[in-house]
Amino acid sequence: MKLIIDRTATNYVVMTLGWQGEERVHGCIIHIEIMNGKNWIQRDGTEYGIANELVAAGIPKNKIVLAFHLEDVRQYTDFAIA
Repeated sequence: MKLIIDRTATNYVVMTLGWQGEERVHGCIIHIEIMNGKNWIQRDGTEYGIANELVAAGIPKNKIVLAFHLEDVRQYTDFAIA
């Protein structure tokens, strides 16, 4: 796994990178983008859910956007819509 942070520290990406036998493995597991004071989860490929980890770390749900869902769907979550 590899953690990638952009120069402005607004994008955090965890990637899987390497080989599995003779097959190349390369993909995004987690992508969080900080915009307008909120944590926009663009990709969450974890089993437990990175949003739950952020809440456990003390980030309020109204500061977390599940951006991988359509905005119409986000209104039914306990998290921010936008």
